[in-house]
Amino acid sequence: MRKITIAVDGYSSCGKSTLSSDLAHALNYVYIDTGAMYRAVTLYCMRKNIIRADNFPAEKIVAELPHIKLEFVFSDKSEIYLNGKSVEQEIRSMEVASLVSSVSAVHEVRVQMVNLQREMGKQGGVVMDGRDIGTTVFPHAELKIFMTADENVRIQRRKLEMETKGIKVTEEEVRKNIHQRDIDDTTRKESPLRKADDALVLNNSQLTREQQLAIALQWAKERMSGSK
Repeated sequence: MRKITIAVDGYSSCGKSTLSSDLAHALNYVYIDTGAMYRAVTLYCMRKNIIRADNFPAEKIVAELPHIKLEFVFSDKSEIYLNGKSVEQEIRSMEVASLVSSVSAVHEVRVQMVNLQREMGKQGGVVMDGRDIGTTVFPHAELKIFMTADENVRIQRRKLEMETKGIKVTEEEVRKNIHQRDIDDTTRKESPLRKADDALVLNNSQLTREQQLAIALQWAKERMSGSK
């Protein structure tokens, strides 16, 4: 079967990374978490004291881009490295989550990240998830999946994820963060979150991890065989 490009887009905490990672593993494809790239840029700027909730100088972020090197290292799972060091855990904090949508809305940041993403996925055999993969990064991807889920399900998933990583957070904090990210992601000028016209919708509110993978695998195999 031919190798294809699979684009997975959707709202925050819909399980995009879980599905994408599982799908890539099942197909022996490369998994690229583009959200982690924007989070890493955000973390870098936080460490440099360039940005905070009440101060967001976009021009200073742009000035730092030449000093930010991102790469994925693949072992049992994909981990993002920022300037040679793994930051997979640090980028998952609530503070990073509260600022990442604003960072990802900066035109120059998106241009650099999209170019890097296209370079990573140009050979096919890749599953890439994010907000604009099927609309901007790979508009001609053979398979586009748009993920969604009930809001309360998303809130509980995010809260559990953070608590599993030792991050204490209240349900209300998670709810506010998800609400704000939805607004930021869907209304930003640069590549807003939207479903591509030819994307297949996967609502996993009531699906198990195994069930959603089975659905996505079927779609992928249809595209790989050329039957769809």
